[in-house]
Amino acid sequence: MPLSDLPRDPIHPRPTVLLSGATGLVGRELLCQLLCDPEVGEVRALVRRELSAEALLGTPVGAMPGVGKLRIGVVDFERLAHHSDWFDVDWVASALGTTIRDAGSQAAFRRVDLDYPLQVMQLAHAQGARRAMLVSAVGARATSRVFYNRVKGELEDAVRDIGFEQVSVARPSLLQGERSVLRPAERLGLAFGWLMPAPYKPVAARQVAAGLLNSAKAGVPGWHVLSNTALRAMR
Repeated sequence: MPLSDLPRDPIHPRPTVLLSGATGLVGRELLCQLLCDPEVGEVRALVRRELSAEALLGTPVGAMPGVGKLRIGVVDFERLAHHSDWFDVDWVASALGTTIRDAGSQAAFRRVDLDYPLQVMQLAHAQGARRAMLVSAVGARATSRVFYNRVKGELEDAVRDIGFEQVSVARPSLLQGERSVLRPAERLGLAFGWLMPAPYKPVAARQVAAGLLNSAKAGVPGWHVLSNTALRAMR
């Protein structure tokens, strides 16, 4: 869809938002919430392959308020700089993520969970994006001995250094939501999540999305970490 279809209103500006990772559990929830929010303008979703709005949203287009704001950009994540016109936005969000099992190796995991989202953030900031939303993970720390947590922590540190006016980082635990595939460990964690300490209890993907969007809309400058406990309190 042409990017010029929804011109920005200089008198009553609404932020144009770029979202990567819209096909994931949190990404799809965030996409839907962005589209439904009247305070948000155009929403650009970056995807790897051609997808209809209905396939991306997982619901009939007629049932989704604000779907007219959606622009779907098919991009090569290995050549993101070649799609520079998509990065001229006010806010940027990344919900990109995979698992080492799905990626096939630690190197491939780092590519998807660190390199791609970092480049998305850098390209958007270079074109003027002021606010950023990032899906990280509970336990994220660049010095962690756990590879997954270490990569998430490295990404957080790198995004923090970019220079956004405001960054909202969600650190959820195990995610609840409609999955196409539920792995045995995830099934077990969700079944017995009520036994876990509060910081590690499962959290709904919609709560993670709501926490990020609410924080971005508040517009308080600085670095804002949304803990799993805080995310679970979202309605």
